[in-house]
Amino acid sequence: MRKVIIGAAVVGTRPTKEKNPAVPYTPEEIANAAVDCHKAGAASVHIHVRDPKTGSPAVTPPERQVELYKEIVDRIRNECDMIINLSCSKVGLTEPDLIKKRLRPMDLSPDIASIHGDYDFFEAAAIKAREFGIKPEIEVFGREDLSEVVNYVEKGWFDAPVVCQINLGTSRGLDATPESLLALHNGLPANAIWSVVAMDSPDICPALHAMAVLLGGNVRVGFEDNLFLREGVPAENNAQLVERAVGLVHQLKHEVASSAEARKILGITR
Repeated sequence: MRKVIIGAAVVGTRPTKEKNPAVPYTPEEIANAAVDCHKAGAASVHIHVRDPKTGSPAVTPPERQVELYKEIVDRIRNECDMIINLSCSKVGLTEPDLIKKRLRPMDLSPDIASIHGDYDFFEAAAIKAREFGIKPEIEVFGREDLSEVVNYVEKGWFDAPVVCQINLGTSRGLDATPESLLALHNGLPANAIWSVVAMDSPDICPALHAMAVLLGGNVRVGFEDNLFLREGVPAENNAQLVERAVGLVHQLKHEVASSAEARKILGITR
């Protein structure tokens, strides 16, 4: 039986407490959600920060972003050995020195840094990730992203195994359908380790996650991706979505990877 990595994305930039009161805003809420997901079976957590008072993904002042990331990271590491994946999103950040600002979360030495952008950003991200011993997670939204990823791999920017996150159902990429998943899966770099997101698609999400497992991939769940168990039925918390993913993996006769096992699979040596 294969070990399947379950990742949790507990907040993202779009969900609000108005849509679901369980959406975490503060560092304590985000860290607690992550630890609960770990207890439920998630090996890793993908983290964005929110303004603790307003819930906005644009933190005020922007320089406080890293301070909030640090509090979350410290809280999680004090509780468990969960793999920590910090977003290098540009949300809430502006020029000048936008690339430098986006890469500041890497200063906290997370296990993984999630990256997506243009050539200059990828080059800078690859250099800093290697310097800090961080595994990059490359976000894939469409076919153009795949061709760029293959190009960067050929340049030697990213060490094997390359880690990719297939994002379906977003405005910038392909719809959340089996055909989309197959198309992107078939274009991944050789031996890539990958997982799939079905954004805002609660009814098709379990089927796409099952496809991913059967194709040799992994799954990501959480409020960043879906606030609902199924259409019209909100999830009580992030951990409930992890529990469903654990059940799915077991139904498919596979096992859920622990954080230690996921580190070996992903090639995270720290």
